[in-house]
Amino acid sequence: MGRSVRREFAYQTVYRYLETLISHAREGGDPRLPSLRDLARRMRVSLATVQYAYSLLEREGRVHSVPKSGYFAQVPVNEPASAPRSSTGQCAPFILPPFSCGALEPLLLAHERRLARQSALTQTGSALLRNALAARHTRSSRQFWRAEDVHLATDVQALLQTLLLALDLQGGTVLVATPCCWQQLQVLQQLGMRVVEWPLDTQGGLDLDTLAQLFKRETVRLLLMPSCLATPPGRLVSLDEQREVARLLAGYPTWLLENDLDSDQCFVAPPATRLRDWVDPHWLLVLGSLEGMIGAEAPYAYVLSRHPAVCEAFVRRSFVLPPRRQQAVACLLSRGDVDSHLQQMRDRLQMRMAILCHAVEQHLGNLLAFSEPEGGRVLWCRLGLAVDVRQLVEALKTSALLAAPGNLFSLRDGYDHHLLLAWQGDDAGELEQALEALGKRLQCLHSNAQDRSN
Repeated sequence: MGRSVRREFAYQTVYRYLETLISHAREGGDPRLPSLRDLARRMRVSLATVQYAYSLLEREGRVHSVPKSGYFAQVPVNEPASAPRSSTGQCAPFILPPFSCGALEPLLLAHERRLARQSALTQTGSALLRNALAARHTRSSRQFWRAEDVHLATDVQALLQTLLLALDLQGGTVLVATPCCWQQLQVLQQLGMRVVEWPLDTQGGLDLDTLAQLFKRETVRLLLMPSCLATPPGRLVSLDEQREVARLLAGYPTWLLENDLDSDQCFVAPPATRLRDWVDPHWLLVLGSLEGMIGAEAPYAYVLSRHPAVCEAFVRRSFVLPPRRQQAVACLLSRGDVDSHLQQMRDRLQMRMAILCHAVEQHLGNLLAFSEPEGGRVLWCRLGLAVDVRQLVEALKTSALLAAPGNLFSLRDGYDHHLLLAWQGDDAGELEQALEALGKRLQCLHSNAQDRSN
Protein backbone atom coordinates (compact mmCIF):
# COMPACT_ATOMS: atom_id res chain seq x y z
CA MET A 1 0.00 0.00 0.00
CA GLY A 2 1.46 3.38 -0.94
CA ARG A 3 2.09 6.32 1.33
CA SER A 4 1.00 9.92 0.82
CA VAL A 5 3.30 12.93 0.96
CA ARG A 6 2.51 13.11 4.70
CA ARG A 7 4.16 9.64 5.06
CA GLU A 8 0.96 7.89 6.04
CA PHE A 9 -0.72 4.89 4.49
CA ALA A 10 -3.32 5.57 1.81
CA TYR A 11 -6.17 4.25 3.95
CA GLN A 12 -5.23 6.80 6.66
CA THR A 13 -5.54 9.64 4.16
CA VAL A 14 -8.99 8.41 3.13
CA TYR A 15 -9.92 7.93 6.81
CA ARG A 16 -8.97 11.54 7.64
CA TYR A 17 -10.90 12.86 4.64
CA LEU A 18 -14.01 10.95 5.70
CA GLU A 19 -13.64 12.28 9.25
CA THR A 20 -13.92 15.78 7.80
CA LEU A 21 -17.13 14.86 5.97
CA ILE A 22 -18.54 13.25 9.13
CA SER A 23 -17.78 16.39 11.16
CA HIS A 24 -19.56 18.45 8.51
CA ALA A 25 -22.59 16.14 8.72
CA ARG A 26 -22.69 16.55 12.50
CA GLU A 27 -22.86 20.30 12.00
CA GLY A 28 -25.94 19.96 9.82
CA GLY A 29 -24.40 19.00 6.50
CA ASP A 30 -25.37 16.17 4.18
CA PRO A 31 -24.97 12.81 6.00
CA ARG A 32 -24.60 10.92 2.72
CA LEU A 33 -20.98 9.98 2.05
CA PRO A 34 -19.27 9.28 -1.31
CA SER A 35 -19.55 5.82 -2.83
CA LEU A 36 -16.57 3.50 -2.84
CA ARG A 37 -15.95 4.01 -6.53
CA ASP A 38 -16.35 7.79 -6.45
CA LEU A 39 -14.02 8.17 -3.49
CA ALA A 40 -11.42 5.82 -5.00
CA ARG A 41 -11.45 7.87 -8.22
CA ARG A 42 -11.39 11.18 -6.33
CA MET A 43 -8.42 10.22 -4.11
CA ARG A 44 -6.64 8.02 -6.68
CA VAL A 45 -6.53 4.94 -4.47
CA SER A 46 -7.85 1.40 -4.83
CA LEU A 47 -11.39 0.34 -4.00
CA ALA A 48 -10.02 -1.92 -1.26
CA THR A 49 -8.27 1.05 0.37
CA VAL A 50 -11.50 3.04 0.47
CA GLN A 51 -13.41 0.02 1.71
CA TYR A 52 -10.93 -0.49 4.54
CA ALA A 53 -11.23 3.14 5.68
CA TYR A 54 -15.03 2.84 5.64
CA SER A 55 -14.86 -0.45 7.59
CA LEU A 56 -12.80 1.20 10.34
CA LEU A 57 -15.32 4.03 10.68
CA GLU A 58 -18.20 1.55 10.61
CA ARG A 59 -16.62 -0.47 13.42
CA GLU A 60 -16.30 2.73 15.43
CA GLY A 61 -20.01 3.46 14.91
CA ARG A 62 -19.30 6.65 12.99
CA VAL A 63 -20.82 5.57 9.67
CA HIS A 64 -23.44 3.04 8.66
CA SER A 65 -24.26 1.43 5.33
CA VAL A 66 -27.67 1.13 3.73
CA PRO A 67 -28.07 -1.64 1.12
CA LYS A 68 -28.25 -0.21 -2.43
CA SER A 69 -27.93 3.35 -1.04
CA GLY A 70 -24.36 3.62 0.21
CA TYR A 71 -22.69 4.97 3.32
CA PHE A 72 -24.03 7.64 5.68
CA ALA A 73 -22.51 9.52 8.60
CA GLN A 74 -23.89 8.38 11.94
CA VAL A 75 -25.29 11.50 13.62
CA PRO A 76 -26.37 10.55 17.16
CA VAL A 77 -29.31 12.35 18.69
CA ASN A 78 -28.48 14.57 21.69
CA GLU A 79 -24.85 13.53 21.74
CA PRO A 80 -22.05 16.12 21.49
CA ALA A 81 -19.65 15.69 18.64
CA SER A 82 -16.73 15.21 21.02
CA ALA A 83 -18.27 12.35 22.97
CA PRO A 84 -16.21 9.15 22.87
CA ARG A 85 -17.66 6.23 20.96
CA SER A 86 -17.44 2.85 22.58
CA SER A 87 -18.35 -0.72 21.89
CA THR A 88 -18.71 -1.51 25.58
CA GLY A 89 -19.60 1.86 27.04
CA GLN A 90 -16.23 2.11 28.80
CA CYS A 91 -13.86 3.94 26.46
CA ALA A 92 -13.26 4.83 22.84
CA PRO A 93 -12.51 1.91 20.49
CA PHE A 94 -8.96 0.73 19.96
CA ILE A 95 -7.97 0.38 16.31
CA LEU A 96 -4.63 -1.28 15.61
CA PRO A 97 -3.56 -0.34 12.06
CA PRO A 98 -2.78 -3.28 9.78
CA PHE A 99 0.74 -4.63 9.91
CA SER A 100 2.80 -3.58 6.91
CA CYS A 101 3.25 -6.61 4.68
CA GLY A 102 6.37 -5.44 2.88
CA ALA A 103 6.54 -6.77 -0.66
CA LEU A 104 3.27 -8.72 -0.48
CA GLU A 105 0.90 -5.82 -1.10
CA PRO A 106 2.85 -4.57 -4.17
CA LEU A 107 2.83 -8.15 -5.46
CA LEU A 108 -0.94 -8.29 -4.97
CA LEU A 109 -1.38 -5.11 -6.99
CA ALA A 110 0.97 -6.44 -9.68
CA HIS A 111 -1.16 -9.59 -9.99
CA GLU A 112 -4.24 -7.40 -10.26
CA ARG A 113 -2.76 -5.31 -13.06
CA ARG A 114 -1.67 -8.45 -14.91
CA LEU A 115 -5.13 -9.98 -14.60
CA ALA A 116 -6.73 -6.79 -15.85
CA ARG A 117 -4.72 -7.07 -19.08
CA GLN A 118 -5.84 -10.65 -19.64
CA SER A 119 -9.12 -11.90 -21.00
CA ALA A 120 -11.90 -13.00 -18.63
CA LEU A 121 -11.07 -16.11 -16.59
CA THR A 122 -13.18 -19.25 -16.67
CA GLN A 123 -14.06 -18.86 -12.98
CA THR A 124 -15.22 -15.80 -11.08
CA GLY A 125 -12.93 -14.12 -8.57
CA SER A 126 -15.06 -15.41 -5.71
CA ALA A 127 -14.85 -19.03 -6.90
CA LEU A 128 -11.07 -18.84 -7.33
CA LEU A 129 -10.57 -17.31 -3.90
CA ARG A 130 -12.86 -19.79 -2.16
CA ASN A 131 -11.04 -22.68 -3.84
CA ALA A 132 -7.68 -21.31 -2.74
CA LEU A 133 -8.81 -20.81 0.86
CA ALA A 134 -10.39 -24.27 1.03
CA ALA A 135 -7.15 -25.86 -0.23
CA ARG A 136 -5.01 -23.87 2.21
CA HIS A 137 -7.11 -24.85 5.24
CA THR A 138 -7.30 -28.47 4.15
CA ARG A 139 -3.49 -28.61 3.99
CA SER A 140 -3.13 -27.15 7.49
CA SER A 141 -5.85 -29.21 9.17
CA ARG A 142 -7.22 -32.71 9.63
CA GLN A 143 -10.51 -31.37 8.28
CA PHE A 144 -11.35 -31.46 4.57
CA TRP A 145 -12.85 -28.27 3.18
CA ARG A 146 -14.57 -27.59 -0.13
CA ALA A 147 -14.93 -24.26 -1.90
CA GLU A 148 -18.65 -24.24 -1.05
CA ASP A 149 -17.71 -24.37 2.67
CA VAL A 150 -15.94 -20.99 2.41
CA HIS A 151 -18.12 -17.89 2.89
CA LEU A 152 -16.70 -14.41 2.23
CA ALA A 153 -17.65 -11.02 3.67
CA THR A 154 -16.40 -7.45 3.54
CA ASP A 155 -15.06 -7.50 7.13
CA VAL A 156 -15.19 -9.46 10.38
CA GLN A 157 -18.00 -7.45 11.92
CA ALA A 158 -20.39 -7.93 8.97
CA LEU A 159 -19.44 -11.60 8.77
CA LEU A 160 -20.23 -12.27 12.43
CA GLN A 161 -23.59 -10.54 12.19
CA THR A 162 -24.57 -12.64 9.17
CA LEU A 163 -23.27 -15.87 10.70
CA LEU A 164 -24.96 -15.58 14.11
CA LEU A 165 -28.28 -14.60 12.58
CA ALA A 166 -28.07 -17.52 10.13
CA LEU A 167 -27.72 -19.99 13.01
CA ASP A 168 -30.51 -18.29 14.98
CA LEU A 169 -28.17 -17.65 17.91
CA GLN A 170 -29.25 -14.09 18.69
CA GLY A 171 -30.33 -13.72 22.30
CA GLY A 172 -28.68 -16.99 23.36
CA THR A 173 -25.76 -17.59 25.71
CA VAL A 174 -22.26 -17.38 24.26
CA LEU A 175 -19.16 -18.39 26.21
CA VAL A 176 -16.28 -16.07 25.24
CA ALA A 177 -12.62 -16.61 26.05
CA THR A 178 -11.41 -13.22 27.28
CA PRO A 179 -9.67 -10.86 26.89
CA CYS A 180 -11.38 -10.70 23.50
CA CYS A 181 -11.37 -8.27 20.58
CA TRP A 182 -13.81 -5.44 21.31
CA GLN A 183 -15.26 -5.64 17.79
CA GLN A 184 -16.42 -9.20 18.41
CA LEU A 185 -17.89 -8.22 21.77
CA GLN A 186 -19.71 -5.36 20.05
CA VAL A 187 -21.42 -7.70 17.58
CA LEU A 188 -22.50 -10.03 20.38
CA GLN A 189 -24.00 -7.09 22.24
CA GLN A 190 -25.82 -5.83 19.17
CA LEU A 191 -27.48 -9.22 18.73
CA GLY A 192 -28.55 -9.32 22.37
CA MET A 193 -26.34 -12.29 23.20
CA ARG A 194 -25.86 -13.16 26.85
CA VAL A 195 -22.07 -13.16 27.18
CA VAL A 196 -20.41 -15.38 29.79
CA GLU A 197 -16.67 -14.84 30.04
CA TRP A 198 -13.94 -17.43 30.52
CA PRO A 199 -10.55 -15.84 31.39
CA LEU A 200 -7.58 -16.96 29.30
CA ASP A 201 -4.75 -15.07 30.98
CA THR A 202 -4.48 -17.30 34.04
CA GLN A 203 -1.20 -18.59 35.42
CA GLY A 204 -0.31 -22.19 34.59
CA GLY A 205 -2.41 -22.59 31.43
CA LEU A 206 -6.12 -22.59 30.66
CA ASP A 207 -8.48 -22.94 33.62
CA LEU A 208 -10.22 -26.04 32.26
CA ASP A 209 -11.99 -26.77 35.57
CA THR A 210 -13.79 -23.44 35.35
CA LEU A 211 -14.67 -24.16 31.72
CA ALA A 212 -16.22 -27.50 32.70
CA GLN A 213 -18.26 -25.83 35.46
CA LEU A 214 -19.52 -23.17 33.05
CA PHE A 215 -20.74 -25.83 30.63
CA LYS A 216 -22.59 -27.59 33.45
CA ARG A 217 -24.12 -24.39 34.82
CA GLU A 218 -25.01 -22.56 31.58
CA THR A 219 -26.91 -23.51 28.44
CA VAL A 220 -24.09 -22.46 26.12
CA ARG A 221 -25.06 -22.21 22.46
CA LEU A 222 -21.70 -20.96 21.18
CA LEU A 223 -18.09 -21.07 22.39
CA LEU A 224 -15.84 -18.36 20.95
CA MET A 225 -12.15 -19.05 21.54
CA PRO A 226 -8.78 -18.89 19.76
CA SER A 227 -7.60 -21.53 17.33
CA CYS A 228 -4.03 -21.74 18.64
CA LEU A 229 -2.84 -18.21 19.57
CA ALA A 230 -4.75 -16.33 22.26
CA THR A 231 -4.41 -12.58 21.83
CA PRO A 232 -3.93 -10.09 23.41
CA PRO A 233 -2.27 -12.32 26.08
CA GLY A 234 -0.10 -13.77 23.30
CA ARG A 235 -0.03 -17.35 24.58
CA LEU A 236 -0.29 -20.57 22.58
CA VAL A 237 -3.05 -23.10 23.32
CA SER A 238 -1.27 -26.41 23.91
CA LEU A 239 -2.18 -29.74 22.32
CA ASP A 240 -3.45 -31.09 25.65
CA GLU A 241 -5.61 -27.99 26.14
CA GLN A 242 -7.05 -28.36 22.63
CA ARG A 243 -8.00 -31.96 23.30
CA GLU A 244 -9.55 -31.21 26.69
CA VAL A 245 -11.69 -28.36 25.29
CA ALA A 246 -12.81 -30.66 22.46
CA ARG A 247 -13.68 -33.39 24.98
CA LEU A 248 -15.89 -30.97 26.91
CA LEU A 249 -17.57 -29.74 23.72
CA ALA A 250 -18.40 -33.30 22.67
CA GLY A 251 -20.87 -33.59 25.53
CA TYR A 252 -22.96 -30.54 24.60
CA PRO A 253 -24.90 -29.26 21.53
CA THR A 254 -22.68 -26.19 21.31
CA TRP A 255 -21.24 -24.45 18.27
CA LEU A 256 -17.50 -23.78 18.29
CA LEU A 257 -16.53 -20.50 16.63
CA GLU A 258 -12.79 -20.95 16.32
CA ASN A 259 -11.02 -17.61 16.05
CA ASP A 260 -8.25 -18.12 13.49
CA LEU A 261 -7.64 -14.41 12.90
CA ASP A 262 -4.25 -14.27 14.61
CA SER A 263 -2.89 -17.79 14.08
CA ASP A 264 -0.42 -16.68 11.39
CA GLN A 265 1.22 -14.33 13.91
CA CYS A 266 2.74 -17.13 16.02
CA PHE A 267 6.46 -16.38 16.25
CA VAL A 268 7.21 -20.02 15.55
CA ALA A 269 5.15 -21.54 12.72
CA PRO A 270 1.59 -22.32 13.91
CA PRO A 271 1.21 -25.67 15.71
CA ALA A 272 0.63 -28.81 13.65
CA THR A 273 -2.85 -29.13 15.18
CA ARG A 274 -5.57 -26.64 15.98
CA LEU A 275 -8.67 -26.88 18.12
CA ARG A 276 -10.71 -27.64 14.98
CA ASP A 277 -8.84 -30.93 14.50
CA TRP A 278 -10.44 -32.49 17.57
CA VAL A 279 -14.09 -31.40 17.34
CA ASP A 280 -17.18 -32.58 15.47
CA PRO A 281 -17.01 -30.78 12.07
CA HIS A 282 -20.81 -30.42 11.99
CA TRP A 283 -20.59 -28.03 14.99
CA LEU A 284 -17.49 -26.22 13.72
CA LEU A 285 -17.15 -22.63 12.46
CA VAL A 286 -13.69 -21.25 11.59
CA LEU A 287 -13.31 -17.47 11.48
CA GLY A 288 -10.47 -16.09 9.34
CA SER A 289 -9.28 -12.88 7.72
CA LEU A 290 -7.23 -12.10 4.63
CA GLU A 291 -6.03 -8.86 6.18
CA GLY A 292 -3.88 -10.73 8.70
CA MET A 293 -2.11 -12.55 5.87
CA ILE A 294 -1.93 -9.87 3.19
CA GLY A 295 -2.59 -6.48 4.79
CA ALA A 296 -4.94 -3.56 4.37
CA GLU A 297 -5.34 -4.09 0.62
CA ALA A 298 -7.35 -7.24 1.40
CA PRO A 299 -9.57 -6.30 4.39
CA TYR A 300 -11.91 -9.24 3.86
CA ALA A 301 -13.11 -11.91 6.27
CA TYR A 302 -14.31 -15.45 5.76
CA VAL A 303 -15.82 -18.31 7.71
CA LEU A 304 -15.54 -22.04 7.09
CA SER A 305 -18.79 -23.90 7.72
CA ARG A 306 -20.62 -26.88 6.26
CA HIS A 307 -24.02 -25.88 7.63
CA PRO A 308 -26.64 -25.29 4.87
CA ALA A 309 -28.20 -22.35 6.75
CA VAL A 310 -24.85 -20.54 6.75
CA CYS A 311 -24.42 -21.07 3.01
CA GLU A 312 -27.95 -19.82 2.33
CA ALA A 313 -27.49 -16.74 4.53
CA PHE A 314 -24.31 -15.64 2.77
CA VAL A 315 -25.88 -16.19 -0.63
CA ARG A 316 -28.82 -13.98 0.40
CA ARG A 317 -26.56 -11.34 1.95
CA SER A 318 -24.52 -11.24 -1.28
CA PHE A 319 -21.48 -9.30 -0.10
CA VAL A 320 -19.91 -7.28 -2.92
CA LEU A 321 -16.13 -7.77 -3.07
CA PRO A 322 -14.00 -6.45 -5.97
CA PRO A 323 -13.76 -9.44 -8.38
CA ARG A 324 -10.30 -8.63 -9.72
CA ARG A 325 -8.92 -8.18 -6.21
CA GLN A 326 -10.31 -11.61 -5.27
CA GLN A 327 -8.59 -13.14 -8.31
CA ALA A 328 -5.30 -11.50 -7.34
CA VAL A 329 -5.56 -12.75 -3.74
CA ALA A 330 -6.28 -16.24 -5.05
CA CYS A 331 -3.07 -16.02 -7.11
CA LEU A 332 -1.06 -15.10 -4.01
CA LEU A 333 -2.47 -18.06 -2.11
CA SER A 334 -2.24 -20.69 -4.85
CA ARG A 335 1.31 -19.76 -5.90
CA GLY A 336 2.67 -19.92 -2.35
CA ASP A 337 3.48 -16.20 -2.15
CA VAL A 338 1.56 -15.80 1.12
CA ASP A 339 3.18 -18.71 2.96
CA SER A 340 6.70 -17.68 1.95
CA HIS A 341 5.96 -14.16 3.16
CA LEU A 342 4.46 -15.24 6.49
CA GLN A 343 7.75 -16.62 7.81
CA GLN A 344 9.40 -13.26 7.14
CA MET A 345 6.50 -11.53 8.90
CA ARG A 346 6.83 -13.82 11.95
CA ASP A 347 10.56 -13.14 12.19
CA ARG A 348 9.96 -9.40 12.05
CA LEU A 349 7.14 -9.55 14.61
CA GLN A 350 9.30 -11.55 17.01
CA MET A 351 12.19 -9.09 16.67
CA ARG A 352 9.92 -6.11 17.28
CA MET A 353 8.29 -7.76 20.28
CA ALA A 354 11.71 -8.50 21.80
CA ILE A 355 12.60 -4.80 21.47
CA LEU A 356 9.26 -3.74 22.98
CA CYS A 357 9.53 -6.17 25.92
CA HIS A 358 13.08 -5.05 26.69
CA ALA A 359 12.11 -1.36 26.56
CA VAL A 360 9.00 -1.87 28.73
CA GLU A 361 11.03 -3.82 31.28
CA GLN A 362 13.63 -1.07 31.34
CA HIS A 363 11.24 1.87 31.76
CA LEU A 364 8.15 0.35 33.42
CA GLY A 365 9.45 -2.84 34.99
CA ASN A 366 8.69 -1.68 38.54
CA LEU A 367 5.23 -0.39 37.60
CA LEU A 368 3.69 -3.33 35.72
CA ALA A 369 4.09 -7.03 34.97
CA PHE A 370 3.80 -9.03 31.75
CA SER A 371 4.58 -12.43 30.27
CA GLU A 372 6.65 -12.42 27.10
CA PRO A 373 4.20 -13.33 24.31
CA GLU A 374 4.56 -16.29 21.96
CA GLY A 375 2.95 -14.40 19.08
CA GLY A 376 1.00 -11.32 18.06
CA ARG A 377 1.68 -7.61 17.87
CA VAL A 378 0.67 -6.42 21.34
CA LEU A 379 1.91 -6.66 24.91
CA TRP A 380 -0.66 -7.45 27.61
CA CYS A 381 0.36 -5.89 30.93
CA ARG A 382 -0.98 -5.83 34.49
CA LEU A 383 -0.42 -2.58 36.36
CA GLY A 384 0.98 -2.69 39.86
CA LEU A 385 -0.41 0.75 40.75
CA ALA A 386 -4.02 1.75 41.33
CA VAL A 387 -4.76 4.30 38.59
CA ASP A 388 -7.52 5.19 36.14
CA VAL A 389 -6.17 3.39 33.07
CA ARG A 390 -8.42 5.39 30.77
CA GLN A 391 -6.81 8.65 31.92
CA LEU A 392 -3.41 7.10 31.38
CA VAL A 393 -4.27 6.13 27.79
CA GLU A 394 -5.87 9.47 26.95
CA ALA A 395 -2.71 11.29 28.08
CA LEU A 396 -0.52 9.32 25.65
CA LYS A 397 0.26 11.73 22.81
CA THR A 398 2.65 9.87 20.52
CA SER A 399 2.35 7.88 17.33
CA ALA A 400 5.19 5.59 18.38
CA LEU A 401 3.13 3.77 21.01
CA LEU A 402 -0.53 2.76 20.96
CA ALA A 403 -2.27 1.85 24.20
CA ALA A 404 -5.68 0.63 25.28
CA PRO A 405 -7.22 -0.04 28.71
CA GLY A 406 -7.77 -3.71 29.51
CA ASN A 407 -11.48 -3.31 30.23
CA LEU A 408 -12.05 -2.68 26.51
CA PHE A 409 -11.46 -6.40 25.96
CA SER A 410 -14.12 -7.58 28.39
CA LEU A 411 -17.69 -6.81 29.41
CA ARG A 412 -16.96 -7.19 33.09
CA ASP A 413 -14.50 -5.57 35.50
CA GLY A 414 -11.83 -8.26 35.48
CA TYR A 415 -9.28 -6.27 33.47
CA ASP A 416 -9.55 -2.80 35.02
CA HIS A 417 -5.88 -2.93 36.00
CA HIS A 418 -4.63 -4.17 32.63
CA LEU A 419 -3.04 -2.22 29.80
CA LEU A 420 -2.38 -3.20 26.19
CA LEU A 421 0.66 -1.73 24.43
CA ALA A 422 1.60 -1.83 20.73
CA TRP A 423 4.72 -0.38 19.12
CA GLN A 424 4.09 1.59 15.94
CA GLY A 425 6.82 2.69 13.57
CA ASP A 426 10.44 1.55 13.50
CA ASP A 427 12.27 4.15 15.61
CA ALA A 428 13.39 2.49 18.86
CA GLY A 429 14.42 5.90 20.21
CA GLU A 430 10.87 7.25 19.87
CA LEU A 431 9.58 4.11 21.59
CA GLU A 432 11.95 4.69 24.53
CA GLN A 433 10.79 8.30 24.86
CA ALA A 434 7.12 7.28 24.76
CA LEU A 435 7.60 4.64 27.46
CA GLU A 436 9.54 7.05 29.64
CA ALA A 437 6.71 9.60 29.36
CA LEU A 438 4.15 6.88 30.06
CA GLY A 439 6.02 5.87 33.22
CA LYS A 440 6.08 9.45 34.50
CA ARG A 441 2.36 9.85 33.78
CA LEU A 442 1.59 6.57 35.51
CA GLN A 443 3.42 7.62 38.66
CA CYS A 444 1.75 11.04 38.60
CA LEU A 445 -1.73 9.51 38.36
CA HIS A 446 -0.90 7.15 41.20
CA SER A 447 0.28 10.05 43.40
CA ASN A 448 -2.89 12.00 42.66
CA ALA A 449 -5.04 8.98 43.53
CA GLN A 450 -3.19 8.59 46.85
CA ASP A 451 -3.64 12.29 47.67
CA ARG A 452 -7.40 12.05 47.08
CA SER A 453 -7.70 8.97 49.30
CA ASN A 454 -5.81 10.74 52.13
